[in-house]
Amino acid sequence: MKDAETVTFGGSKLDRAAEMRADPTAIAEAIERGQAATVLLWRGKLLVDAPDLNRLVRLPPGHAVLTEARLPPMLLGREEDGRLLLAHDISSWQPDGSAGTAGGGFDDASEQRHPALPENRVFADLRRVMARLTPRDAECAATAKSLAGWHASHRFCSRCGTESRMIMAGWQRSCETCGGQHFPRSDPVVIMLVTSGNRALVGRSPGWPEGLYSCLAGFVEPGETIEAAVRREVFEETGIHVGAVEYLASQPWAFPSSLMLGCRAEALDTDIRIDPVELEDARWVGREEVMAAFAGLDAGIRPAREGAIAHFLLRRWLADTLA
Repeated sequence: MKDAETVTFGGSKLDRAAEMRADPTAIAEAIERGQAATVLLWRGKLLVDAPDLNRLVRLPPGHAVLTEARLPPMLLGREEDGRLLLAHDISSWQPDGSAGTAGGGFDDASEQRHPALPENRVFADLRRVMARLTPRDAECAATAKSLAGWHASHRFCSRCGTESRMIMAGWQRSCETCGGQHFPRSDPVVIMLVTSGNRALVGRSPGWPEGLYSCLAGFVEPGETIEAAVRREVFEETGIHVGAVEYLASQPWAFPSSLMLGCRAEALDTDIRIDPVELEDARWVGREEVMAAFAGLDAGIRPAREGAIAHFLLRRWLADTLA
């Protein structure tokens, strides 16, 4: 697919400076020279500029708010000007009053302001802002969120249960009891645009916002190819058999740590029999119906949110640019 890397969270060509991860002295010296900046997280949210929410804030590593971080900074990479880009997590901070609890859920529109930061800087949910950010900011935000989430959920060694410690500038955890070494993982997920003639198959999961439909998706199982996973998931969820499968594009998805493998699949039949455990509904939609949904007209469905690979695939299906 020619424009595969224009998907949100991909294609910014971030230099991840992997050669520096094992050199804490070099990182510390860069910080001391003023050749570093940091992005800030709070409970999975990213610090962005308000009210437009279209720029990931970069703070100097000596900023007072960073004293609230409970872990060392994580190295995200190196910017074009040579500065290192770090990430700090201050999830232990507890806002006062009603802002103390993030909204959570699928459509979290809540914002939190830290008293040590200007009023125009807020913590916002990445799903809400992802399509507004530049490709570089989006990639850095997704990387920071995934890494921070991994450290929060993998504090203890999976071999012996002892609490491990962060090493390699955030890209590894080491257990000093049994010697286990643990690395961040991305779970492969197939997401497929299933078509039959001029129609596409879409579905909705229980608990989604009213009317929202997206492409079908599911985790790849051990020992399974991408193509086999597409066929299995489509049949399990809708009872539809799939023939030809074509890989199109991928998207890192930091909710919490998946790699979405976007595919196109050809349906061999069209009689839908949904699995109610997996889906609340599934339906075939024509190009005109999807086009009306994207235009904000009352088409009976809401399209996948902008920034998601499902939105990316459906847009290109409408424009006939999936090749």
